[in-house]
Amino acid sequence: MDWLQLFVLHPVSLYQGAAFPVALLFNYLCIRDSFSARARYLFLLAGGGALAVAAMGPYAMLVFTPAVCAVVLVSSLSPPEVHRWTFLFQMGWQTLCHLGLQYTEHYLQEPPPMRFCIALSSLMLLTQRVTSLSLDICEGKVEAASGGVGSRRSLSEHLGKALPYLSYLLFFPALLGGPLCSFQRFQARVQRPSSLGPRQCFWVLSWRGLQLLGLESLKVAMRGLVSTGAGLSHCQQLECVYVMWSTAGLFKLTYYSQWILDESLLHAAGFGTGFGQSPGEDGYIPDADIWTLETTHRIALFTRKWNHSTAQWLRRLIFQRRRVWPLFQTFVFSAWWHGLHPGQVFGFLCWAVMVEADYLIHTFADVFIRSWPLRLLYRTITWVHTQLIIAYIMVAVEVRSLSSLWLLGNSYSSVFPAVYCTLLFLLAKRKHKFNFLKKYLLER
Repeated sequence: MDWLQLFVLHPVSLYQGAAFPVALLFNYLCIRDSFSARARYLFLLAGGGALAVAAMGPYAMLVFTPAVCAVVLVSSLSPPEVHRWTFLFQMGWQTLCHLGLQYTEHYLQEPPPMRFCIALSSLMLLTQRVTSLSLDICEGKVEAASGGVGSRRSLSEHLGKALPYLSYLLFFPALLGGPLCSFQRFQARVQRPSSLGPRQCFWVLSWRGLQLLGLESLKVAMRGLVSTGAGLSHCQQLECVYVMWSTAGLFKLTYYSQWILDESLLHAAGFGTGFGQSPGEDGYIPDADIWTLETTHRIALFTRKWNHSTAQWLRRLIFQRRRVWPLFQTFVFSAWWHGLHPGQVFGFLCWAVMVEADYLIHTFADVFIRSWPLRLLYRTITWVHTQLIIAYIMVAVEVRSLSSLWLLGNSYSSVFPAVYCTLLFLLAKRKHKFNFLKKYLLER
């Protein structure tokens, strides 16, 4: 299978591992209060610059350029205008880079350089931080750097005010991965010593290391199953369902292990869950809630918990700001943010339909399924169906190419999303009736 190359030990993991000693050093110096807040900002910024150059080589400019431009926009625009212009510039820059990737893959028929792929992944994370910061400024949660275009500060004062923003956009623990950290949390962490002592940090990282070891062991076993089995081009009938499920399982294990590694690096630097939270400050949101993801029978819940900080970011950026078809627009933007490959467009649109169907199906079940044996049977069936639909979407998004997408669409695996599409069509006409019945029963 051509996607098995995704599961070779990724260079990002190696660079994240190499950053651990620097993160521990930063945390130790913060606990000892060995240097000022400005020195901490510079330390994080210098570490991010060094890590970017080491991991991306010359392609690091694809990340440095929009980061600097974002700081210039934040420092020159008034708060009501900041979000619109930073969003347009950042997404425009990222789209051009994604088009360059598609040109290399589909037109030149060449594998893109690994350093370019790392830079593109880092650029997507940078987009999260840029838009999160611009929304905070627009909503008045964070003070603008310059106080407006007409501000009369010296160059050194402007640079001093802009340093926290640039450090936030490029700080090394979150440069290549990790859950989204708000600017408020970042700033509070830099300006206050960590509440995590060395012993607590050791036990947290030890537990994360055990989780990572277990996931990597499962990956080895799952990779053996996938590599020895038939691919989508050679599978027949129900065998294609097994191929889809096992391949998606390998994808999920890869994501889980990478998320835990990224979160561990943030913990090592002192940005994890153990750090104290001020009133009004956004809390730490881990990405890997593995238990919920693997046990839920609700596609909607899986969607909210999958890559949790990104899901929260999309909710804030798109879903809560749109009045017409917010769910559909959120998934369309997610496809755009991921790169608009054919498999991504199909996969995210399918995901949106499945979430809408999930709401209606469970509304129906809450009204009409009352006895516990039927509820147990219902939960079991919907859990299996949820896992298979998520596997279908994940494979569609990851394989990207039209040929692999065609093979997936023509396999028996398409039965599972087709069942939910049919139920969506049948139940949509009765949506208001179900809501009325549910309200009536709750009032009783």
